[in-house]
Amino acid sequence: MKFADLGLSDELLQSVVAAGYDEPTPIQAQAIPSVLMMRDIIGIAQTGTGKTASFVLPMIDILAHGRRRALMPRSLILEPTRELAAQVAENFEKYGKNHDLKMALLIGGVQMGDQVKALSDGVDVLIATPGRLMDLFERGKILLTGCDLLVIDEADRMLDMGFIPDIEHICTKLPATRQTLLFSATMPPPIKKLADRFLSNPKYIEVSRPASSNLNIAQHKVRVTSRGKRDALRQLLKTEDVNTAIIFCNRKTTVRELAKSLKSHGFSAGEIHGDMEQSARIAELDRFKAGTINILVASDVAARGLDVKGVSHVFNFDTPWHPDDYVHRIGRTGRAGATGRAFTFVTDEDAEAIANVEKLTGGAIPLFTLPGAEAAPEGRTEKPRDEKPRRAAREDRPARAEKPPRAEKPARDEKPARKKRDDKPAARKPEAAPAREERYEPEAAPRPVEAPRPMAASRDAAPEKPFKPRRDSRGRNEPADDGWNGPVPGFLHVSALSE
Repeated sequence: MKFADLGLSDELLQSVVAAGYDEPTPIQAQAIPSVLMMRDIIGIAQTGTGKTASFVLPMIDILAHGRRRALMPRSLILEPTRELAAQVAENFEKYGKNHDLKMALLIGGVQMGDQVKALSDGVDVLIATPGRLMDLFERGKILLTGCDLLVIDEADRMLDMGFIPDIEHICTKLPATRQTLLFSATMPPPIKKLADRFLSNPKYIEVSRPASSNLNIAQHKVRVTSRGKRDALRQLLKTEDVNTAIIFCNRKTTVRELAKSLKSHGFSAGEIHGDMEQSARIAELDRFKAGTINILVASDVAARGLDVKGVSHVFNFDTPWHPDDYVHRIGRTGRAGATGRAFTFVTDEDAEAIANVEKLTGGAIPLFTLPGAEAAPEGRTEKPRDEKPRRAAREDRPARAEKPPRAEKPARDEKPARKKRDDKPAARKPEAAPAREERYEPEAAPRPVEAPRPMAASRDAAPEKPFKPRRDSRGRNEPADDGWNGPVPGFLHVSALSE
């Protein structure tokens, strides 16, 4: 089948022939006639099969008849990444050069002023990422009520990046009677639900098994250690017939460090990742396409949709975390019927990830042995450490020489016995103070009062405490209150009172 058999206009066929194409790919052959018939389409095909041209070519012929209006694009193409959106724009420029169509590219990382001006002049094709489109829509700079054709490209990638809610919101702002084209490499349940909601009686086109790998790509896995990845990569770059290569890493920091390392070893390498400005990313891609550099170290931001001719090798410096990313990564080589090679570095920590990849692709990836190295056993990537010599059994050990008996230590001189407490001189006890002699005055003549009871003073009695009379406010002695109400007998007047 030829492109001329698909119903395209003569002006468009001239552009296709000028681009060097004559026969359509399977998905182009099935999709283009249905799109020209204004049917909704679900296209399932692996990357590198010509999906972009399968909707760009018929859109050019459809939009050739009509009139554009300010702020109201006639068609909308949603792409997950800036690079893929820029590539679709290049396809429109290449195939639509014989048509009077205006196109606008809405992507982040660039100034918004030029994009708003293009929308004000009116565009036929609007190619956008969901984030920038939502931003301009909320600012009132764009109207979607006149969009009659919607293309959702790389829908499974949109799902991975969390754009499905934005796409659903955008679809509600579009006219209900429109043509919708959905393309994806896989069909997970959320994408199936999206298609059931927003597509009307779509034609299902599947040109290959979902997530299957390209048969034109020779795949290999290389068992390495985490520290030996860079040495293994440099060895493959030197021994393999590398024309141009893309090296994928899981982290942006790894991209920067690996690109710097390759440059220090004399390789012509560049880098592209999400932290770079859009202008810098475009400049690096242009250098890679022009051949100024032949090695591009990239994160997954560049895995989808990059169409660079002549990529001979793809290296997965890190085993991808998601199996679908593996298919899209290696799809950068072996495009348009060409052959390519893909190498994936696998460490012990990547056992589960590589198993998921092989489960998705439907077969084990052959193990590749680096030149000059022995094949590592399955499930082990590190060289066994030198084992320590096993200790000899107890019965095999030589008998220890008997040690001479220890010489008896001379007996120490016995210390003199410690004196007992009784040997100490007895402490002298203080002598008891002599009893105080009491004085008695001669008895006075009895008074005419009640005779008191006779009281005899005993010399053996314990000495009494000295009497200390209390004194009044004037300093005079107060008589003690001893409970006696009568006159004091004369024999009680002792010397203490007379002194």
